[in-house]
Amino acid sequence: MGEPNADDAPRRGVGTILGAFQDVTRIAVLRGGGLGDLLFALPAVSALKAAYPGSRVTVLGTPLHSALVQGTAGPVDGVRIVPFAEGVRPGEEDPAALDAFFADMQRERFDLALQLHGGGRYSNPFLLRLGARHTVGTQTPDAVPLERNLPYAYYQHEPLRALEVAGLAGAPPVELEASLRPRPQFAARAAALLDGALVHGELPDGVATGGAGRAGRKTRPVVVIHPGATDPRRRWPAARFADVAAACAADGCRVLVAGDSSERHLAAEIAARSGSALVRSIAGEADLGTLAALLSRCDVMVANDSGPRHLAQALGTPTIGIYWAGNLINAGPLGRGLHRVHLSWLTHCPECGADITQVGWTAPRCAHDSSLVAGVRAEDVYADVRMLRATSPRLRGRSTSP
Repeated sequence: MGEPNADDAPRRGVGTILGAFQDVTRIAVLRGGGLGDLLFALPAVSALKAAYPGSRVTVLGTPLHSALVQGTAGPVDGVRIVPFAEGVRPGEEDPAALDAFFADMQRERFDLALQLHGGGRYSNPFLLRLGARHTVGTQTPDAVPLERNLPYAYYQHEPLRALEVAGLAGAPPVELEASLRPRPQFAARAAALLDGALVHGELPDGVATGGAGRAGRKTRPVVVIHPGATDPRRRWPAARFADVAAACAADGCRVLVAGDSSERHLAAEIAARSGSALVRSIAGEADLGTLAALLSRCDVMVANDSGPRHLAQALGTPTIGIYWAGNLINAGPLGRGLHRVHLSWLTHCPECGADITQVGWTAPRCAHDSSLVAGVRAEDVYADVRMLRATSPRLRGRSTSP
């Protein structure tokens, strides 16, 4: 027998790769949630763009997703903001707004729609109302089926789950983790933050909007700390972050404590606890585009399991993440060369003893918000900061001040 035809060889992916659909040019991807949730979906979007050349992928998501797509360059072509809807986007539903949204989406005449938002109890009926020719997504036993379905299990790495769904849509992976680029129009604002010249989000008079800031000058290494997380149980104590910030400053690093406007008090507390003028808060001072440009230029980021940590990873910045073990399964980085993790292995709530490994429909969440990662040691995190700084691609060809 002769050699098999290359076209007949099975295509490798994450799970099963089924045949592609015909004549697909308009694709919708449903993914609600926060910043990290969209970042988890981006490898699947890249796979779809490669499998269906010339197609346009529209994410049905949230205002935060729209801000990310406008602030960075990546595979998504556009974002349509989903109205409040039970199980898809929390908030008070407006039936008229939902009806108008679905009428608008049906006029888009999507060829293919993917559901990457949970197990499908609410999101599958939502997706079916789009009127797409083909539907693919995840499904729990109580969810209505789509045309092609992936059984949903909670403990699975989110980007790999999304790639499994893309595979069922005929799209093998082209990357396993998200990859983004900062947009050049945010470079000047990021440089001003690095220099301490950005005040309440505004550039001072005389600062060029297209410049690169301190390029070419001797600069200190920059460490960005992000102490926030949507779930308070994922937050490392402020005192631990302050200890790391103080150690970095003693090593000659500048430390920027990032966050949104709701985290200004937390960031200010960490800066004050550090006791160093090299540590300062920038919480509430950067939109997503500016934050992305800033993260792309820093040497290391230290953060909880949070959207900004995932963003830094997508931009190629070395990160150190503090994780509860269960969250690492779903949301941790795949590699350890540029990305280190420090784990808490708790399995029960430290206040009431409830089993915290049971999730969602399996068992109700207990009412306590105590940190599950407080046991992670600051000295261990700082040791990884020093190691990653020594190998950071940001330091190649750049001298540092003492």
